[in-house]
Amino acid sequence: MRTAPRHFDPGLRKRVKANLDGFVRREYEGTDLRAAAVALVLIAGEAGDPCFVLTRRARGLRTHGGQWALPGGRLDPGESAPAAALRELAEEVGLALPPAAVLGLLDDYPTRSGYTITPVVVWSDTASSLAPNPHEVAAVFRVPLAELDRPDVPRLRRIPESDRPVISIPLLGTQIHAPTAAILYQLREVAVRGHDTRVAGFEQPVFAWT
Repeated sequence: MRTAPRHFDPGLRKRVKANLDGFVRREYEGTDLRAAAVALVLIAGEAGDPCFVLTRRARGLRTHGGQWALPGGRLDPGESAPAAALRELAEEVGLALPPAAVLGLLDDYPTRSGYTITPVVVWSDTASSLAPNPHEVAAVFRVPLAELDRPDVPRLRRIPESDRPVISIPLLGTQIHAPTAAILYQLREVAVRGHDTRVAGFEQPVFAWT
C-alpha cells in the first residue's frame, strides 16, 4: 500500500496534476439531474502536512442540515463546474482562489437526492485561515490526507434497499458517508495514488436519499 505524502510541497502538486491529467474521467450523460460541483481543496495543515477541507453543514439549512460535506453547491446558469466550485469555496469558507488553482476533475457522482456532482481538485498555496459562513457552514476542518490511508478506508456495508454497497470513511470521530465518502475515496485512489478507480457503484445511506 502506498502511503500518503508527508509534505505539502510542489512535488505533491506536480504528482496530483499528472495523475489527474492522465485520468479519463466519466461524465454523467443524463439530463434528469441538476448539476452541482464540490471543491476538493488540498491545503497545508499546521504542521505543513497535506490536508483537505471538510465542512459540517449548518443545521438550519433546508436540506442536509448538519451533514458532513465538501464545499460546493449547484451550478448557476452558464457556469462551469470549476467556476462553481471556486465560487462556493469562497462563499462557504472564505477561501478565494484563482482558476489556475484547479488541478483537474474526478468522475461525476449522481446522487439519490437529484444532483450530479462534479468533484474539482484544487490546490491552495494560501496560508490564510478558513472562515466558515455561519449561514451555510457550522464548522470547517483541515483533515490530514494521511487519514485516507488508514487500513479501514473505505468501509463497505450492505443494505436491503439497494444492491450496491454503502461506502463510508471514518474521520473526525464519526463516519463520513457518500457522496462525500465516495468522492474522497476517489481523490485518494486517482489523484494521490494514480489508480484508475471508479466510485459510481457505491451507494449512499438511505437518510441521504432525499
